[in-house]
Amino acid sequence: MVGKRVRKRMTEEELVERRLNERERTLQQWVPKTDLGKRVQNGEIASLDEVFDKNLTVLEPEIVDSLVSLDEKVVDFKKTTRVVRAGRKFSFRVTVLVGDHNGHIGIGTAKDTEKLPAITKATKKAKLNMVRVRRGCGSWECTCGTHHSVPYKVEGKTASVRVILRPAPKGVGLVVGDNIKDVLKMAGVSDVWGKTKGATATKLNFVLAAKDAMAKTAKMKVSDDISNKFQAKAEKISKQEVLK
Repeated sequence: MVGKRVRKRMTEEELVERRLNERERTLQQWVPKTDLGKRVQNGEIASLDEVFDKNLTVLEPEIVDSLVSLDEKVVDFKKTTRVVRAGRKFSFRVTVLVGDHNGHIGIGTAKDTEKLPAITKATKKAKLNMVRVRRGCGSWECTCGTHHSVPYKVEGKTASVRVILRPAPKGVGLVVGDNIKDVLKMAGVSDVWGKTKGATATKLNFVLAAKDAMAKTAKMKVSDDISNKFQAKAEKISKQEVLK
């Protein structure tokens, strides 16, 4: 009797190494098709923040891979069914979250008849839908000046779901639902108070509402005084890191 072949599971370190090798291989074979891609490859644009500052549109996922190193996580997975004349046609709907833990996140959703191609498509869409997150120390109970929370109260919404995020002092942690903790972690936020309304059992809408709230931190207009305070805190943090 022939024994069954046991499939070896890859460790987390092996998965990270495999992902890095695939990323390097993709970037080596990449031939830019857009003007932004050519400028990134030539070194004219060196950071993702510069892309947001100039209000440029990212049309190639390799642009994001060239500028930042991202972590990926599948946050929603559904098997969908469509009835046709021949019977039922099955497909997979996957939602992938990407982020660099330093103020940049993206979410993408895609469908395919196979699981892995659906994840690949969703990852590419997430890289094309990157948003910038403004972090800060907005709680009156904390004066550390580090970028560990949101700078002010923000509210995000998707369908009936509402997510309200408030600044929290250092050490509180993420006081939000488990389904959206990954969104905040990917953005580099470690302390926040949260409140939700609506059908939060719908995981996809819950995640998208959290992403909308995080994106509004950068879209909201701030006065010159607050902007100067943010800049002063950033300079103070950079000096402390240099001294260390």
